[in-house]
Amino acid sequence: MSGDGHALRTDQITLQTILQRGYEAYARTHALPDYVRRAVWALLACRTALLGGHVQACPEGHLERIWYNSCRHRMCPPCAWLQIERWLVRQKARLLACEHDHAIFTMPHALNDLWLANVAVMSGLLFASVHDTLLELLSDANYLGAKPGIIATRHTWSQTLILHPHIHGLVTGGGRHESGHWVAVSHGFLLPMRVVMAVFRSRDIHLAKEHHRVSGGIQAP
Repeated sequence: MSGDGHALRTDQITLQTILQRGYEAYARTHALPDYVRRAVWALLACRTALLGGHVQACPEGHLERIWYNSCRHRMCPPCAWLQIERWLVRQKARLLACEHDHAIFTMPHALNDLWLANVAVMSGLLFASVHDTLLELLSDANYLGAKPGIIATRHTWSQTLILHPHIHGLVTGGGRHESGHWVAVSHGFLLPMRVVMAVFRSRDIHLAKEHHRVSGGIQAP
């Protein structure tokens, strides 16, 4: 129901209205990281007087209106939509004329607390683990014996907003041999899942331990 007692149409419900209705109570009873609180503040302030505004006017003077500024936060659906579309265009332009495989790599849940305390560092290690795992296995002649093309992007949360750091990778269905010629996947699949899981998890945990040993840059949760 809306504030005046009338039912709120579903096409009027936005992420901002959901946050307006429930965030304050939720934040009082949950320990939220600072980056979450900053993101919520931006989404709540977006296109409101909190961020100021500017005048949009017709040169002939037929129309004039005040337009509130956008937050431009990457998690804001209205602000991020155009950025996402532009990103997709750039990525599509990078695709090779071949089949591609979708591979998902999930960080071992045992590292979740370290992730929360060291988001930037752990994110970099996660990307490195995925990169190293794919190149190590696909360069093996038993699987492909060539260097693939990879586009990867990180997701931090599950669809139910549970912490679930993982990477979606788009991997070419083949690769470039050191001789320069193209080698296509011939087994009907990119890599055996159990082998990938074992190598990736071992690599991710090893990199986290090694980074902490060398630089001491990972804080304990």
